[in-house]
Amino acid sequence: MAAAASPPWVILGSVSRVAASDADLPPGAADLSLALPAPPRVAILTIPPRIFPGRTTPHNFPSVLAADASGLLLLHADQGPATGPTIIDLPNRQEFCWLPTVAGYFVLDANSASALPLPNAKYIMHPGHLGLLASPAGDGHYVVAELQMILGGDTADILCFSSKVGEWVFKKVAYPLPSRLLGPNGVVSHAGRLWWVDLSWCLLTADPFADAPALKVVPLPEGKALKPREAWGLLDKYRCVGVSAGKLRFVDMYRNRNAGGAAQITVWTLADPDSTEWTLECQATFGEICDDVTYKATGLPRKIPVLALIHPTNPDVVYFFLDEYMLGVDVRARKLVECEVYDLVEPPTEHVATRFVHAWQLPRALCSGSTKETEDGVNEDPRDENGE
Repeated sequence: MAAAASPPWVILGSVSRVAASDADLPPGAADLSLALPAPPRVAILTIPPRIFPGRTTPHNFPSVLAADASGLLLLHADQGPATGPTIIDLPNRQEFCWLPTVAGYFVLDANSASALPLPNAKYIMHPGHLGLLASPAGDGHYVVAELQMILGGDTADILCFSSKVGEWVFKKVAYPLPSRLLGPNGVVSHAGRLWWVDLSWCLLTADPFADAPALKVVPLPEGKALKPREAWGLLDKYRCVGVSAGKLRFVDMYRNRNAGGAAQITVWTLADPDSTEWTLECQATFGEICDDVTYKATGLPRKIPVLALIHPTNPDVVYFFLDEYMLGVDVRARKLVECEVYDLVEPPTEHVATRFVHAWQLPRALCSGSTKETEDGVNEDPRDENGE
């Protein structure tokens, strides 16, 4: 049977499926398996219970925090109920607290189907501030980093795990923001840096590979900053920051209306990584999109959808959740270009948001045609036992 190439990118569901037992993964899959359908269908990661030994609940489930084009995934997967207190005794941090579960974080390599547990996961304070960056040198190394700050402080720590060093290192940085909580809206890797995202306020960026990293502030476009805690917990239904066509993009639909009061979607571009100025790339009202023949042909209702993500190579195309469908909309052309029923492990439809999907540009090994998709969607090596 001829091998079918996987798509160059996928919409990866953040919440992973946990196999019933360690033996339930397909042959050859050591620590994970992947179903990689083309967008707008959703790709699903499956892991064995040895990686997530606890019981999945609406509030406790394994979740992909970052998906890198190198094939590396950063997974948050707690290790079951805690049996004692969490104790941290470090020169710059002492804590004693009771947590319901034992913290667990893994770097998964989709190329080799392997999982590396990160040591001392208790050092991580909030998964929403944790990101992964592959080495720009392309040497296979990476860093996992969390920005840790104290409200009102003028310094912060970047907690770094380097694959070269093999342990956590704290890097002290000047903290350039006034006294306000930084929203934990995820971390984007771009241009050899990590970008900590607060969808209500700004981005902070730094190079975690540097011996002495420096944080830089990039405000949201003019007029887009919100009051502290405004729409807290809801903004990632209506805003996102992502990389498309090699540039950082900000997509906004939160209370975003044109001069006539019509709800609209706007896409903004950061010209280069060292800039703080955003340019309005394209915009459209949802009424214009729903009036187009491409949308009418679907028979879908005329209502405001929930934001999912931006296309990683075409910044004109933005994806949305609408009931059980994933829609691809060309914002510049104001028309629907894709529409499919989607499937997520979690959450239910009423709770979906941008944090539950990632635009993952696949490494060459996964999209070169060296894999085929089986009936249940798991990619396996099509070569016979002689390697041919």
